[in-house]
Amino acid sequence: MSGPRAGGVFTALRTQLQEAATEFAGGPDALEGILLGMVDDVDRAVREPLEIFPVCHHSPASALAMARRLREKQPKVVYLELCEDMAPLLTELRNCRLPVAVQAFAGDIDGFPQEWAPLSVVAPITEASAEYQAIAYALDTPGVELVLVDRSSDHVFQWNDTAQPDDASAGAEEAPKSEEAALHGEAVGVEIGDLRPRFAELEEHLLRHGKVRHWSEWWHQYVEVPLGDSDHDTYRQVMFLIGSLFRRLAPGDGDRVRVDEDRERYMWTRMREHMAATGTDPEDCLYVCGAFHAASRVEEFGMDGRPSSFTISPRTATTWQYGLIPSSHAAIEAQFGLAPGSVSIAATQWQKSLKRTRVRPYRLEGQAGARTSRAKKALPAAAPAAPQPATDRLSGFLQQPPVLDGLDEAELLGWSVDIVRAARRNGYLASTADAIAVFETSILLAGMRDRARPTPYDFQDAAVTCIEKDRVPGRRDVRRLVEIMMGGDRIGQVGYEALPPLARDVYDRLEPLGLKLQQRGVQRALLDIAGRPELAACSDVLWMLRRLMPAAAARPIMGERRLGERSIQESWDLALGTHQRALIELGYEGVSIEQVLEQRLRREAYGPRATTAGVLAAVEDALLYLRSGRLADELGTHALKVLSAERTVDGAPEVLRRARTLLAYYRTSRPELPAWIESFVKAGYAHYCTLLPTAFRDEDATVGQVAAMLGFLFSMESLALSLGCDRTQLELAVAQSHPEDPSKTALLWAAQVQLGTLSRAELRDRCDALLDNPLVVPSYPRYLNGFVHALEPVPGLADVVVEAVSKAFGRLPDTVLLPWLPLLITTLRKGAADLAPLLIREAGRVFPGRLPALDTWVPPWRMPRLEDPFAASRSRHTATAAVPAPRGAALLAAHPAACDAVAELLGCEDGWQQQGTSALPPGGAGAALLAAYPAACDAVAGLLGCDGDWETVAGPFPSGATLVVRRPATSQSLEALLARP
Repeated sequence: MSGPRAGGVFTALRTQLQEAATEFAGGPDALEGILLGMVDDVDRAVREPLEIFPVCHHSPASALAMARRLREKQPKVVYLELCEDMAPLLTELRNCRLPVAVQAFAGDIDGFPQEWAPLSVVAPITEASAEYQAIAYALDTPGVELVLVDRSSDHVFQWNDTAQPDDASAGAEEAPKSEEAALHGEAVGVEIGDLRPRFAELEEHLLRHGKVRHWSEWWHQYVEVPLGDSDHDTYRQVMFLIGSLFRRLAPGDGDRVRVDEDRERYMWTRMREHMAATGTDPEDCLYVCGAFHAASRVEEFGMDGRPSSFTISPRTATTWQYGLIPSSHAAIEAQFGLAPGSVSIAATQWQKSLKRTRVRPYRLEGQAGARTSRAKKALPAAAPAAPQPATDRLSGFLQQPPVLDGLDEAELLGWSVDIVRAARRNGYLASTADAIAVFETSILLAGMRDRARPTPYDFQDAAVTCIEKDRVPGRRDVRRLVEIMMGGDRIGQVGYEALPPLARDVYDRLEPLGLKLQQRGVQRALLDIAGRPELAACSDVLWMLRRLMPAAAARPIMGERRLGERSIQESWDLALGTHQRALIELGYEGVSIEQVLEQRLRREAYGPRATTAGVLAAVEDALLYLRSGRLADELGTHALKVLSAERTVDGAPEVLRRARTLLAYYRTSRPELPAWIESFVKAGYAHYCTLLPTAFRDEDATVGQVAAMLGFLFSMESLALSLGCDRTQLELAVAQSHPEDPSKTALLWAAQVQLGTLSRAELRDRCDALLDNPLVVPSYPRYLNGFVHALEPVPGLADVVVEAVSKAFGRLPDTVLLPWLPLLITTLRKGAADLAPLLIREAGRVFPGRLPALDTWVPPWRMPRLEDPFAASRSRHTATAAVPAPRGAALLAAHPAACDAVAELLGCEDGWQQQGTSALPPGGAGAALLAAYPAACDAVAGLLGCDGDWETVAGPFPSGATLVVRRPATSQSLEALLARP
């Protein structure tokens, strides 16, 4: 760098800075090297034959200077700092409404760690940006070539080992709080012209001495306003100086410096390659880059730069998809670490600058909101004018006093009135006095900050101070109201022609709804499928979009979709325009939503973390949304493998629910069950029998999970036994289970009752013993929790559970009952809320329905003989039972309820008849019935498992025949069967 210091344009400036460094630092030191090095960087960039145009991202001053320079120079080649693989998308900007973002997306990655997926790179573009002016000029001017020279999207992640944004997330001044601020998702931002101090102490120093709150305000006050009306040479030299300052005072982050220098080598290498291939004169080119990279010190800098050993690495095998997504001011601010509202203020400043300077900006032909213009003429063939020699504009700019812009009272007064009006609409008790206070406070704050004219940031502070008192009455605070008033959060939109095929297909298939789905906001769609059958196809699309997109994009208000059911009317709230980014990213995965849904179902089912419940959910979705029996059978077969590999019971409740749903659907919609679900039932029966003893003792397995296992075993038992499973396996599993937890113990008792190894009387005795034991009473709610969960596998125990709860409330004193009553309520609510309706129905059946009847009501468990509910019926036939009679006749008298039930089923209304001392009426219909229809008695005996022989009872029957009856076990078993609820 010694050459430029010997002489040149900036000799006088070097001398002044050297004297200043000597005076303030007391002699030559590092300060002199920094100051003189900054001048050398500016001198080097200015003398470069290839004109470098330094910019700042979304800066109105940069955009204004760019528009002026393009009309003066008319370059034939524009080199732009943007990912080179995004070039084909730029022509689609004319079909969009700005701001939008150019996106590179990769869902399936190859060459990067899988935890980085999906990869996304976005480059937002607004109208008030220098890069958009360059793009619009190059695309709409014949004979002009636009060349993107920055690293590709693949190299962005190759060079950033952490797969994090370069500056955005680390420097964000506020986290995204709104939906608009998250439009870019988790993408890595390509910062075109990013310019911000990387030295924290420097930024803090600038903010403190500039009397501003954040960096965006400092840039607006000390760079945007002074450079707004400056000439081209002054603009370039000032931007070169700022870029050099931030570069030389950057901290020594080796990785970040390496990436910056590699990007600069990459861009200069690409530009030299292009000029060598096309023979373009550097005087006809314009290089648009960030001011930070314009002051580069790499060896490859400039047309005369020395080549080094730098080589561009090949791209990975990752397949990248490209498209345009909607952006917003809030999303740009969140991604690039700008203050909220700064981009909206910059857009307002851009419009005011255009009116003041009368500069005609460039806009793409056909751009939404752009005015039509005449056809552009080709560039003249004459040689361009000779460039003017560079002069020192930097010294004059640094020495001139700040230009004091006079107070525009009309503008400030209009702002004050508008903010009060907006505040009143949002619930604030603002008045004319507040408007006057805001006006005066804005002037006061500007004076305290050495400003002759209040900036939008001064006005915002004044409005918050004067209007926002102790609370925010509405959804928006005063600061947000000022942002909206200054221009609001403008949100872009991607036009139909620029959408991927999938998004266009969705809009085409939803066209019968008659809605403008590309507009932002929520729209209500009413589907009368019964009256208009063609809307059934729209319903299918909407349900698939609900499965694939965010919940707010397509939200059903009326109607549902279940297996085996179809709605005849539906109502939807649609916000596809608001969630256009999500719809566009679906287009990166396939050409139709059916294809995307099938791919996602396969990824969910075959993923490394797939569970049996998740695979069954994928099977259900395949049937529900795609109606694909082929895909459902394939995924169901895969569920068998996943089930056999599981060693825990964490997903047992979900497996039980989905298996029941699928089994019920197949039974009602197909003549026979698919082979995979039969195999799943067999495998699940054996699998859960094997895990049952371990789950009962495992502390990590909850009572709900064990209850779900038993529910699968008991509910699927009949099908499993018909398919060849052995019930002995379940009996052995229950016999080997020895739980220690009270809730699991109660669950085991319920399973034993279902298997027949424990009678209901014994279960009631055990519950009574628990209440009689003072040491067990505190844990009694946990036993009740287990009984309630037992209703899942054994719903017939509802009466026992109601009885157990009632006995506890009836027998325990208040001193014992009240302390564990909250535990009982919270336990039941947390663990068995879905089983409460079953208990309520059973309690409604047992307890009296009216309050007066409660005084005389006797609970069933307080009857004289709890196990003999037919004692009252037998008491009416005492005389009959007392008469000695043959064994069969005594059986009928001993168990009259069984005969009553059978007689009622057979339609016999004669009633009981007693004649003489015989228990059986001579010539009665009952005796003749048993003799006439022995096959019925055989069938009942076989059903009840009675193996006794027929017994003959002699009697004086009219026909002379004898009565042939079963042994008493038949009637006893029948009576017990009929006594079940």
